[in-house]
Amino acid sequence: MNSKTTPSNNAPVTVYTDGACKGNPGLGGWGAYLKYGEHEKFLKGGEKFTTNNRMELNAVIEALKALKFACTINLYTDSKYVQKGVSEWLVGWKKNGWRKADKSPLLNVDLWQALDKEIQQHTIQWHWVKGHSGDIGNEIADRLANEGASSVV
Repeated sequence: MNSKTTPSNNAPVTVYTDGACKGNPGLGGWGAYLKYGEHEKFLKGGEKFTTNNRMELNAVIEALKALKFACTINLYTDSKYVQKGVSEWLVGWKKNGWRKADKSPLLNVDLWQALDKEIQQHTIQWHWVKGHSGDIGNEIADRLANEGASSVV
């Protein structure tokens, strides 16, 4: 059940997310570009010491948290970690008490749990796009992620 109210016009929201890291671990940033009709939203943030995977996850979490209503979303990421995590691994991790199949601890469990909570609020079609390939939405998210990293220097 969604805790967010659904808007009357249920046209899909387009979301592009990306993470960046200067060193891995190192200085990192995340970016998200949201588009709904003619409306656009640009989000970014960063951390002084993090990993690229954490920034990829943060980008998606922050994008979903920014939505005021339960939405139908086309979400684009260039992160196989995020895309496969959501589409292939998440169900098993939850079933195993947030552990991997071999029962070892799940890396970034705090962010996967936060993402799982946000996912429950929406209907999401997940799409993987190749990074740095000219996809305008991905390029915008990449720029925002790098700006996010630069903002915490």
